[in-house]
Amino acid sequence: MSGVTAPERRYVITFGCPDRTGIIARISGFLAEHGGWIVEAAYHTDPDTGWFFTRQVVRADSLPFDADELRARFGEVAAELSAESSWQVSDTGERRRAVILVSKAGHCLYDLLGRVASGELDVDVAAVIGNHDSLADITRAHGIPFHHVPFPAGGKEAAFEQVRKLVDEHDPHAVVLARFMQILPADLCREWAGRAINIHHSFLPSFIGAKPYHQAHTRGVKLVGATCHYVTADLDAGPIIEQDVIRVGHGDSVEDMVRKGRDIEKVTLARGLRWHLENRVLVHGNRTVVF
Repeated sequence: MSGVTAPERRYVITFGCPDRTGIIARISGFLAEHGGWIVEAAYHTDPDTGWFFTRQVVRADSLPFDADELRARFGEVAAELSAESSWQVSDTGERRRAVILVSKAGHCLYDLLGRVASGELDVDVAAVIGNHDSLADITRAHGIPFHHVPFPAGGKEAAFEQVRKLVDEHDPHAVVLARFMQILPADLCREWAGRAINIHHSFLPSFIGAKPYHQAHTRGVKLVGATCHYVTADLDAGPIIEQDVIRVGHGDSVEDMVRKGRDIEKVTLARGLRWHLENRVLVHGNRTVVF
């Protein structure tokens, strides 16, 4: 489209290390030495862990080298500050890719596909994989491949192996469990660590098992919420990216609560995915810093 200016290409540095004096000066000094033009900077120190976190955004055209060279050079700074593996450099010129896993509930998928189609969520959805085929038509209507992988009793291991192959061939930046009602095996949790993102209602652990909204309605809860988090082998207990709530009242039926719950799930998942794709989320242990 004529008249549309392409977004400025930037390099995003996310970094964590043991806190000490001089960290900001060392990082900013390194960038200034090479002409790096910082356009965004955020910092946080966690007094409980003694850990320092930062996110720096630099204009790509201000540096005399590309992202690979920046990684190589910045690696020396990271080693000097004992960052170990708690740092990365991403390039906004590289398109982000996501694969979405679904079951039957379509509210999160519909929402994400709409945001992608409108340009609100800047990511290429490489594929949607479902253990049911009920969401195949809407996926293909958006021009995205849909893969149906059944999960028969006694055949889950083979099914997950097929899912693994389908996901890994796209090497996605995010694997989104958009109400995917299967528990990822531990090996996939490890392989996709820091990339697999899940969404679930916030009734856990208070209302466990079937019909949580019915349980919550009986208890008379006043808030319905959702939690977006990274997937780990510890079920529904991975590092939290985002949470939100919406009020419910005594006049709301179970169906009203379910509808409101779905609304908040959609918003919370989209927000968490956006922050992940923009490299705004730093994980330390089972906690996150979101810049």
